Amino acid sequence: MLRSMYTGISGMNGFQDKLDVVSNNIANVNTFGYKKGRQTFSDLMSQTTQGATGPVGDGQLGGRNPMQVGLGSNTGSVDNIHTQGNRQTTDRPLDLAVEGDGMFVVAERTVSGDGAEVDIDPNDGDQINFTRAGNFYLDEDGYIVNNNGQYLVGEVDGESGRINIPEGAQSFDVGADGTVNYVSDEGNSEEAGQVMLANFSNPEGLEKVGGNNYALTGNAGLMGEEDDYLNAPGQGGTGSLYAGALEMSNVDLAEEFTEMITSQRGFQANTRVITTSDEILQELVNLKR
Repeated sequence: MLRSMYTGISGMNGFQDKLDVVSNNIANVNTFGYKKGRQTFSDLMSQTTQGATGPVGDGQLGGRNPMQVGLGSNTGSVDNIHTQGNRQTTDRPLDLAVEGDGMFVVAERTVSGDGAEVDIDPNDGDQINFTRAGNFYLDEDGYIVNNNGQYLVGEVDGESGRINIPEGAQSFDVGADGTVNYVSDEGNSEEAGQVMLANFSNPEGLEKVGGNNYALTGNAGLMGEEDDYLNAPGQGGTGSLYAGALEMSNVDLAEEFTEMITSQRGFQANTRVITTSDEILQELVNLKR
């Protein structure tokens, strides 16, 4: 009976974790590029009261299956589900959406001087991140940045670096291949650079670090070499790029509300196990009267 109490506690803890995951999904239903989480359960070890035996003698007695009593459940995994989110048209030139695989690369500038070069070493987790949120902006100097102030990494003059729209440009646009063109103050069409994407064999292995960003881990499987992993949209297995649109969260509210209900009922059922075990213990104590 005490065993059933601890089994019920393990179930309560698991469903509490599940509710935490569901609530985070619902909270981010309108977060650009958000990828929903999913919790899975796994059973704990089982206590064997009788082991399995094979047939005895020459057909005299058949085999017997093992007898085991489970000891509860725990959280098996919390997965990040990288399915495609819906695309919302905004008609804003710096709103970019990826349809398919691939992520934008954003980085802090770590190279001194006036050049546009940035450090894109994927093993430098403090300086570089990956994101599906394509809401970008221009800073005071004309560089394309995200809402955290990190620079959007692209290819500029054959090198990885920051993409800059010069002061005085009349207009600019981003092409389907990631090429950023602008019209100079003289009216000439110029190329500022090309937006590049990173691709992963296991995007679920990335680690969420907040601010719509992901950090590289040893299980993400970054495709390409350490200094040559950036690909133009549509190349290297990356998806298509759409300007004037944003990828929305892939959270399905109907699914999340259903999961919330099952979490609540599962939690309640496990509390009933504890209550029932307590009533049985109370009957045992009353036997002494």
